[in-house]
Amino acid sequence: MNTRHVTSLVAAGAAIVMLLSGCGSTGTSNSSNASDSNIISVYGSEPAHPLFPGNTTEAGGGKVVDQLFAGLVTYDAKGGIHNEVADSITSSDNATHYVIKLKSGWKFTDGTPVTAHSFVNAWNYTANSANKQASASFFSTIEGYDDLQKPDVDPKATLSGLTVVDDNTIDVKLSQPDSAFPVKAGSHAYMPLPESAFKDPKKFGQHPVSNGPYKFVSWQHNHSIEMVKNPDYKGNRVAKNDGLNFRIYTSPDSAYADLRGGNLDFTNTIPDTALTSFQSDKSLKAYNEPGGNTLTFTIPEWLEHFGQNEEGNLRRQAISMSIDRKTVAEKIFHGTATPAVDFLAAPISAYSKELKGNEVLKYNPSKAKELWAKANAISPWSGEFGIAYNADGTAKNWVEAICNYIKNTLDIDAKSIPMSTSDEFLSNVDSGKMTSAYRSGWGPDYPSADNYLVQLYDSSSADGKGGNSGNYKNPEFDAMMDKALSAPSTEEADKYYQQGEEILLQDLPAIPLWNQNATAASTSAVSGVAFDYGGGPVFTALTKKQ
Repeated sequence: MNTRHVTSLVAAGAAIVMLLSGCGSTGTSNSSNASDSNIISVYGSEPAHPLFPGNTTEAGGGKVVDQLFAGLVTYDAKGGIHNEVADSITSSDNATHYVIKLKSGWKFTDGTPVTAHSFVNAWNYTANSANKQASASFFSTIEGYDDLQKPDVDPKATLSGLTVVDDNTIDVKLSQPDSAFPVKAGSHAYMPLPESAFKDPKKFGQHPVSNGPYKFVSWQHNHSIEMVKNPDYKGNRVAKNDGLNFRIYTSPDSAYADLRGGNLDFTNTIPDTALTSFQSDKSLKAYNEPGGNTLTFTIPEWLEHFGQNEEGNLRRQAISMSIDRKTVAEKIFHGTATPAVDFLAAPISAYSKELKGNEVLKYNPSKAKELWAKANAISPWSGEFGIAYNADGTAKNWVEAICNYIKNTLDIDAKSIPMSTSDEFLSNVDSGKMTSAYRSGWGPDYPSADNYLVQLYDSSSADGKGGNSGNYKNPEFDAMMDKALSAPSTEEADKYYQQGEEILLQDLPAIPLWNQNATAASTSAVSGVAFDYGGGPVFTALTKKQ
């Protein structure tokens, strides 16, 4: 039997480098900065779902869940993989069989032990379509996954490829090679859950019991989520502060005003109105570093004129080529974003500026008009083209800017469609109820091109089972992703990922726009500001002067 440890697997199978990224009260504060303790108040937005790790795919909930839970592995600032609850993850049989050994002594904040059952029960719950968890597709390569996607599936049905050998050992059999499996093992979808999560899921989602760096205290909806340092945590991310208070805002401007006034300690969401001045503002500390987030907008397959056919592809390409990404980046993002050249972020090894077909991401108004005319010859255009976004975020200015480009270049009615809150917006996206295009983007869950491509555009991630919210399905693309996961080296995997991207550049299920920097600001009292491999803040590193 050929056996390899997780670290060698990462080097051999998946293209690596780069974690997760994505406001309620108006920012008025009736709670202090807790100046008598090292509690850090940070910008937050209302989570779109209850706090179940497997159902958390957006930043409002993601930042919270990431602090509360600990998985098999963690990722360092360069995308390196380190065992957390796992003692080892070994592979055999061409990456179709894994054995996971757990460290002993871990426990949840209710005092119950973290065992192999804690992981396997959580994975089965997330993968079973009856439970409607948004990260189900993360388990698509495990044996038995397809059976759990059937409409009449028993809610208690489990993945046939998972076996609990003993309290500290999990046996995993896959239906296909998946060299990215050990990398995915640190994502939210793979976090363990205690027995209490299944006895009363509704209660658990509002008051989670966890095993990570922090212990949950309270969730006052649309106001705050509070947590304190978990004294029993024994992993890689030991908190340097006493706790976090995620203050929930409906406007990044309100959060920024609170920060400047000393009523908020830290924000990693800089409003458009402050992008030109935040780095020179003497009242705070500013940060602007390369990151792993991508900005896109999605045109779902079900919109009239935008099916997965010749007309739909021509229209998508025409719209993409009508947008001057460079000018928008300069005028709106002010040095905090760069125009996209593919579907990945620059630190990912598969990232390339030389992909065949990437001219569709370049501003070319005459070619855009030509392509639009070809589409009209197939089926004449009627109606308007809209791009929806959540008004409590930072998308307003750039959405309006690209709508103006589309309108002026193609001579059609194009407009932005604001939706009042991220909760409303994401509910419509997740349920497939969008009647227009909509702003989208990605902050990686784990350091692999697999996360940007398979989880967003593979057929296994469509139909509410993952991040493929536009329901894009192309068997040719799926086949390229399977080849990448079966590749014996990073270099070979990257070739397949890039060939898959060239298919995406023809179909454009989402329109790549910009790669975003990691930007943040804090009061002068805060120190320890750092970013993970994806550009997200490392909250455990924050501390402040008393």
